[in-house]
Amino acid sequence: MTDIFEYLKNNSYPGRGIIIGKHNNDMVLAYFIMGRSENSRNRIFKKEGDRVYTSAYDESKVKDPSLIIYNCVRGFEGRTVITNGDQTDTVYDHLKEGKSFEEALQTRTYEPDEPIYTPRISAIINEDGTYTISILKRVNGECVRLFFDFEAKDDIGHFISTYDHDGDPLPSFSGEPLEISIGDDIGVFAEKLWESLDRDNKISLYVRYIEDDSYRDLLINKYGE
Repeated sequence: MTDIFEYLKNNSYPGRGIIIGKHNNDMVLAYFIMGRSENSRNRIFKKEGDRVYTSAYDESKVKDPSLIIYNCVRGFEGRTVITNGDQTDTVYDHLKEGKSFEEALQTRTYEPDEPIYTPRISAIINEDGTYTISILKRVNGECVRLFFDFEAKDDIGHFISTYDHDGDPLPSFSGEPLEISIGDDIGVFAEKLWESLDRDNKISLYVRYIEDDSYRDLLINKYGE
């Protein structure tokens, strides 16, 4: 099992990261974003109902909003979707049509940010306590779509990020989602995650603990609100 806090402390740039798991009776999700360029760093998280989305911190500095402005978290009929891009809406629209998480992501590929080709990482929490984590990444010029299904277990979670570590070009996340421990309540867990992220590169963090039809959440932005 990976100590997620030590892992992040020793990794200056995992990029964007998703955690899904369980703590006591709560299903847990966490999503963070990091940035190296001015365009990537010019972001904050905002909420509207149960929807979480990225927004420009300073509108005058936005150069290309296509890959940095998107819905991060959306709910649909007891399910919660979390992704690192506009595939959140793709999944949401497919669910509305009675289709699956997997079917939605079969229509998408990695991001077109050559030469990095950032992976699209996505997850869905189901009503029955199961969850699926996905990564769409470029391998030998083709899009490889990987899906990992899990049953929620007390104080256990899984972590995936866009990159393995900092580099030029940035190396895509490799292997399976990391198994981690979630042994803290929301405030402690969120604080530990935020403090573990690289001080210069971290941008925003969102954490939600879901119990039945209600949830508690915390949102942290480095800039602004």
